[in-house]
Amino acid sequence: MILLVSVCKEKLHELEFVKPIEDTLRKEKIPFFTKHYVELSKGDLANASKVIICGTSLQDNEFARRVNLKCFNWIRDFNKPLLGICAGMQIIGLVNGGKVKKKTEIGFFNEKFDQSFLALNGFQEVWHLHNNSINFSKLKNFDVVCSGNGISQAVKSREKEIYGVLFHPEVRNKNLILEFVKKKA
Repeated sequence: MILLVSVCKEKLHELEFVKPIEDTLRKEKIPFFTKHYVELSKGDLANASKVIICGTSLQDNEFARRVNLKCFNWIRDFNKPLLGICAGMQIIGLVNGGKVKKKTEIGFFNEKFDQSFLALNGFQEVWHLHNNSINFSKLKNFDVVCSGNGISQAVKSREKEIYGVLFHPEVRNKNLILEFVKKKA
C-alpha cells in the first residue's frame, strides 16, 4: 500500500498537490492511503510499502519550520522506497543536512536528465512551482541526475531507494509517479 504524505498547511491546497496523485493511483487501481505529516504514525509507516511526500503551495513553508521538520526524522532510518515531490524533496534534503536556497521557478521548463530516472530521460518538459531548493550536490549520499539553472531538479540516494524531484510530476509527468510505485524494490 502506498502512503501519500500531505505537507499542506491548508486543506484546500491538497486539491492541487495531493488529489492529482490520488487520482493517478486510483485510476491505475493502486491501493493507497493519505495522511497529513502531523498525523503520521509509526504504524502508518510500517503499513506502507512505499511513501510519496507531496508538494504544497508557493507560500506554504510551514513544513520547514524547525519544530515541524522534526516530524520527518523518520526519514533517516526509513528503509522503504521514498519519493519527495517539490516540498517533499526539500524535506529530504533538510533532514539530510541540506540548506535552503531561494530560487523561484514557475511554469513549464525543459530539463535534461543525465541518466534514466523513473521513466524519464533526455530532455523532458516539467512543471515548476517553487520558491526554494536544496543543493543536493553538496550532500554526500545523493546523486543529482538532473539540474538546471544551478538547481538540483531530480536526485536519488546512493544508499537507499530515496528519490526527489523539485518539479511537479502530477501535472505533466504522471508516468514518473507510476514508475516509482510499480518499481520492484
